[in-house]
Amino acid sequence: MPHLRIASVNVNGVRAAVRNGMHGWLEQADVDILTLQEVRADDEHLAAAFPDWQIVHDKATAKGRAGVAVLSRTPALASRTALGADDFDSAGRWIEADFQIGGAPLTVVSAYVHSGEADTPKQDEKWKFLDAMSVRMAQLGADDAHALVTGDLNVGHRPFDILNWKGNVKKSGFLARERAYFDRILGAAGERVVGQEGVGRGMVGQLSDTRPFAAEGGGLGLGWIDVGRAHHGEVPGPYTWWSMRGKAFDNDSGWRIDYHLATPPLAARATGYTVARAETYAERWSDHAPVIVDYTC
Repeated sequence: MPHLRIASVNVNGVRAAVRNGMHGWLEQADVDILTLQEVRADDEHLAAAFPDWQIVHDKATAKGRAGVAVLSRTPALASRTALGADDFDSAGRWIEADFQIGGAPLTVVSAYVHSGEADTPKQDEKWKFLDAMSVRMAQLGADDAHALVTGDLNVGHRPFDILNWKGNVKKSGFLARERAYFDRILGAAGERVVGQEGVGRGMVGQLSDTRPFAAEGGGLGLGWIDVGRAHHGEVPGPYTWWSMRGKAFDNDSGWRIDYHLATPPLAARATGYTVARAETYAERWSDHAPVIVDYTC
């Protein structure tokens, strides 16, 4: 049966990733669509690094920061980068590309959510992005569309997604309010969301229609599917990011913060999910590992 292989990875600077061996992985991966985050490069750098690919790219306002791209074997039919209100700077963090796959339209998103920092202006920017992302995902998921949001979303949704979750409950990336966004995005479509309120304290209650959910849609689930969790079930990981410091990689002390979030019609077509973790620390070309999913056409 024909399949479509989509991979996503935060390259932590695409020029450094290429120098450090990214092409060796890519030549073996047999990927049809590749989404990149934290590109940190200009259009000409991407074109030189990937001459055989069709590329849509959005770089950040600040030079050398963020940047997202979608690479494909055939050209995208259209692409968009607008997200949120006009006064919100989402440049380099959200790009949509449209394709025609197996007779059906498919929208693929490369997203790079802010890392944030609890109780600082950096976290305020993250809240704005998560608000805007939730609104846009409600739109993308309407009418049984085939849509996929990939990338470094910088939130571990559940304790299974972080090895040391107890030590991170007050840190950006595992704050209860951040995880509540994912409760809503992944909640049953149209149903009132019951989310996590204080992991480890047994406090699970109904989320209100106020923040962290914007007025659009209130606290109703959006119905998207976490393909990685659906494939692996209720088990730790598999993790997708490890600190470059210490023994985090060797000890598999990681975070699962890179996702494929699919609408139900597309998720039903997923046939395989792999985190392409390097064999050794020395073979890493990014602090993230690619996430690869096969979909039937």
